Amino acid sequence: MEEDAALGARGHAGAARHLEALGPLGVLLEDPAASAVLTDFDGTLAPIVDDPASAYPLPEAPGVLAALAQRFALVAVVSGRPVAFLAQRLVAAGPAVQLFGAYGLEWIEDGRLRRAPEAEPWRGEVARVVEAARAEFAREAVGIEDKGVSVTVHWRQAPEVGARALDFARTWSQRTGLIRQPGRMAVEFRPPVGIDKGAVVERVARGSAAACFAGDDAGDLAAFAALDRLAVRGTRAVRVAVADEETPPDLVAAADVVVQGPAEALDLFTTLATAARATG
Repeated sequence: MEEDAALGARGHAGAARHLEALGPLGVLLEDPAASAVLTDFDGTLAPIVDDPASAYPLPEAPGVLAALAQRFALVAVVSGRPVAFLAQRLVAAGPAVQLFGAYGLEWIEDGRLRRAPEAEPWRGEVARVVEAARAEFAREAVGIEDKGVSVTVHWRQAPEVGARALDFARTWSQRTGLIRQPGRMAVEFRPPVGIDKGAVVERVARGSAAACFAGDDAGDLAAFAALDRLAVRGTRAVRVAVADEETPPDLVAAADVVVQGPAEALDLFTTLATAARATG
């Protein structure tokens, strides 16, 4: 009996430590089976790198996502990356982790890649931008990430062309009707169909007892705004900014929790998974 009491006391002490470490994120532990954990990829699960094609999540990240998916009603990655890229990089997380790419224009469902049908008519305009960007930046180390339903122009390896890239983006947004999504030394052209990270978060987390989203860039502000809308309907919402010197101040200002870089973000998710296992 005394041993059981001691074990119980240690368990309560451990739970208290987890709650203290989690801060506002602790509300997700009140009803994990009805709560949602959502996160961005680049800058949140994966360090920012010069060449976007060489980005990988931190080694422990897929396992932590899988552990979260065992306890929470929904675990999802919502990213600007093509969903096929996410599926390849996060295969070890398993099928319980939902994947949404291209700002929600693509997703994996029943093991198959799906695309938003309303984006299909815009493929021709996306192709025009891809062709124009390749011609414009043929002599610079500018990445042109063709996703079919959208395209991103990256200039991290050629920062001297940043101003010209932004001018290019303004011009071709006006010519094609595609909307511009600013990023970290990048800009994405997307169809104006009302689909972004916020639309995804609001749809999949609707009705959750609690929900969080972790992100690092301007595109994640829409996800934070979606949590605000869900909070009006009763969801306990937690916004996590994964910050560094490039993170938009607006994102940090809107956050309930601020961590420094993907390593701290993963530590936070690891603590959440551990605490959910301990209380479940």
